[in-house]
Amino acid sequence: MAVDYKTDSNPTKFDVEADQNRALHYEEKFLWDHQQTDHSGVDLPAVDGSINKTGITARAATGLPNLSEPQILRHFVRLSTLNYSIDHGFFPLGSCTMKHNPRLNEKMARLPGFAHIHPLQPEQTVQGALGVMYELQDWLAQLTGLPGVALSPAAGAHGEYAGIMVIRAKLRDAGMHHKDTLLIPDSAHGTNPATAAMCGFKVKTISTKETGRLTLEAFKDALGDGENIAGMMVTNPNTCGLFERDIVEISKLLHAAGGYFYCDGANFNALVGRIKPADFGVDVMHINLHKTFSTPHGGGGPGSGPICCTEELAPYLPIPLVGKSDDGFYKLLRKDDCPKTLGRLRGFNGQFGMHVRALSYMLSHGNDGLRQVSGDAVLAANYILSQLKDDYHVPFEGRCMHEALFSEKWLKDHGVTTLDVAKALIEFGMHPMTVYFPLVVSGAMLVEPTETETKESIDRFIAVMKHIAELAKNGEGDIFHSYPISAPRKRLDEVLAARNPILNG
Repeated sequence: MAVDYKTDSNPTKFDVEADQNRALHYEEKFLWDHQQTDHSGVDLPAVDGSINKTGITARAATGLPNLSEPQILRHFVRLSTLNYSIDHGFFPLGSCTMKHNPRLNEKMARLPGFAHIHPLQPEQTVQGALGVMYELQDWLAQLTGLPGVALSPAAGAHGEYAGIMVIRAKLRDAGMHHKDTLLIPDSAHGTNPATAAMCGFKVKTISTKETGRLTLEAFKDALGDGENIAGMMVTNPNTCGLFERDIVEISKLLHAAGGYFYCDGANFNALVGRIKPADFGVDVMHINLHKTFSTPHGGGGPGSGPICCTEELAPYLPIPLVGKSDDGFYKLLRKDDCPKTLGRLRGFNGQFGMHVRALSYMLSHGNDGLRQVSGDAVLAANYILSQLKDDYHVPFEGRCMHEALFSEKWLKDHGVTTLDVAKALIEFGMHPMTVYFPLVVSGAMLVEPTETETKESIDRFIAVMKHIAELAKNGEGDIFHSYPISAPRKRLDEVLAARNPILNG
C-alpha cells in the first residue's frame, strides 16, 4: 500500500513504498547446495591403482562440500552483502549503543607500530604502545572519577566479572566472608545476576516495576540490616532509559552497611563528560569501549571492557596494569608490583587494538566534545520519545536519557505485537530496536538512536514507526503478520525453527 507522506509541512513523512530499497532482493543457497559433483572444480578423479607417494595417510572424507575456491569465495561474499551493520543503516538497538566507528580510529589502529607488535616483546621496544594504554587508563580515571583502572577484561560481561571479583577479593582480605549477597534490580541486564552467581554470591532482587527506577523504600526493604550485603549491581542510567534519581542516597545507605556499589557501565554514553560515576557513589564499574568510545561492537570480538575503581579497591585489580616510572619509562605491573591482585583474568594485556581506537576517539573529541556526545545522544532519544509518544504507549512518565522505551499496550488492541513492529521495520529496510527488554515492561521496545545518527535518519525511523501505528489503528495491521516479505528469509515459525532447526539444508 503506497502512502504519499512527503509534504512540506511535515518533512519527517515519506512514501514508504518508494523510499530506498525494501530489504534485500536475492537468495543465496546453502554451501552444500552449490555442489554439483563429488569432486571440486579443479580436481581430477583418482587414477585406479595409483600409489600415495607423499608418506602421509590419505585424509578421510571431511563431509564438506567439494567446490572450487572461486565458488566458495563468491558464496561468502554474497552472504556478506546480506549482513546489516551500523555501516549499512540506522541501528536503533536499545542498551547496545550501536554508534559509528570513525575511520580515523581504524587508521590509527593499523599503524605499523601498533598493528605489528607482539605482547612478548621486551618492554623497551613497545614504549609507544604502553604509552597508549597508560594514557587510556588516565582518561578513563578522569572521566569516571575512579583512579584505579585495569584494561585487561575482554568484554563488558568480562568486565562485570572482574569488578565483582575485585569486590570479593576485598571482602575476603578483610575477613568479611559473611557478606555473601548482592542486590540487583529486576530491570538489570541478565549478565548481572549471572556474574554474581559465577562469583559465588547470592542474588536478592529489588523491584522497580512501578516506577522503572529504584526507590528508597524498595532499597531499604532489600538492604535490611545490611549484615550479609556485599554490594549492589546497578546500571545508571538504567535499562528503562531512566536516570536513578535516588542513587546518591541509596549509595550512602549501602556504604553505611559496609557494601560496595558496582555500576554496570553499559549506559555510560549518556553521562560521559557530564557527570563522574564516583560522584554518585560508585566503587567499581566496567566500561564498554564499543558503547561509549566507538570501538567495533559485537560479532564475537574483539571486545574490551576495562574496569575502574576507587583507591580502596585498586590493590585488588587484575594484572597486568601499566605503570610509569619517574624517568618516563612505561612498564607492565605484575604480581610482584601488586601483591593483593586477584591475578590474571586472561592472557596478555587486553584487546590492544580496541585501546588504540578508544584513545583516538577521546583525543579527537576532547573533554568538551565528549560532553557534547552525551548531550546529543540524550537529545536524539528524547526527540524520538516526543514524536512517538502519541502513537505508542510510554510506560514511564517524563524525559528519558539516551534511550526511549515504548510498549505494545495500545497496539495489541488492534492485533499488532512488538514482534510485528520489529518485522515491519525489517521490511522497510531498517534494523529493529531491542524488543521484549527490559522484562519489567510487557512487549517492550527499547530505542537508542545514538549521537552519530543524523536528524534525517532519525526522522525516517519516526515516519516508519508512525506509518506502522497508523495502519494498526486503521484496522490494517494484518499485513504485519507476514512481514518481512522482501527479505531473503521470510517470516519464520520461530518456535518450530528453535525446536527443529535445519542446519545444512
